Amino acid sequence: MGPRRHGGDPRRTALLMAAPALAVFAAFWLLPMARLVQVGGSGPDGFAAYFAVVTNANYFRSLVSTVLLSLGVTVATLALSLVSGIFLQRNRFPGRGVLISLMTLPLAFPGVVVGFMVILLAGRQGLVGDVSSRLFDEKIVFAYGMAGLFMGYLYFSIPRVILTVMASVEKLDPALEEVARSLGASTWQVTRDVILPGLGPAIISSGAICFATSMGAFGTAFTLATQINVLPLTIYNEFTNYANFAMAASLSIVLGLITWAALALARSLAGAGVAAAG
Repeated sequence: MGPRRHGGDPRRTALLMAAPALAVFAAFWLLPMARLVQVGGSGPDGFAAYFAVVTNANYFRSLVSTVLLSLGVTVATLALSLVSGIFLQRNRFPGRGVLISLMTLPLAFPGVVVGFMVILLAGRQGLVGDVSSRLFDEKIVFAYGMAGLFMGYLYFSIPRVILTVMASVEKLDPALEEVARSLGASTWQVTRDVILPGLGPAIISSGAICFATSMGAFGTAFTLATQINVLPLTIYNEFTNYANFAMAASLSIVLGLITWAALALARSLAGAGVAAAG
């Protein structure tokens, strides 16, 4: 008798182990996505509905507003989080832990609560309006427009990015900064040539997540939806107020593709950044 073989086909074993994950993927992503694509092309315009976001002026304005708002939030979030994250990771002072905890507190709030907080700050009965009416005899209200939505998105975006930045700063090699300083580099040159390239992958990945979150955020926009026209609200109005399920589905697919493309580009750039840093 020949030697007994232990175990089965490794490919068959791997497939069996992956079967539960594949089943969940098919049931909760693949099938709903296929149905969404089918519904998007079931309207009177057929699959031409997918181009309505650029051929229809209202949808196009909504798309442009959403993209510009998300880009603005991403840039502002990265700028504030980089400065704060580097400072908090490099410096120790009394109350530092409490400050970090408070800065990450917005992660505990849903979008509706964030929108309500913006209203309490800059709404018709908000703090900014009360103070401005007493100082200038004119009530300043900006909670219900893009400025209020920008503030709300910034509020829940900063905690996500600042934690990533702090974790990345901790992994930087201090010896590289010391070598640059010993060669006469100024603080700005060290930041530009050593710190920022080292944080490049983290900046790209966290920025992409910030952009994607802002593109699809609904709760905050819904709470402040008086003077706002962003794509998630447009989609909501299409299937609730107008029962236009085909257009809502096609706009959803377009929104998802734009967000997916941003995340895919970020993965590619972050990977290239890691390779370059290595």
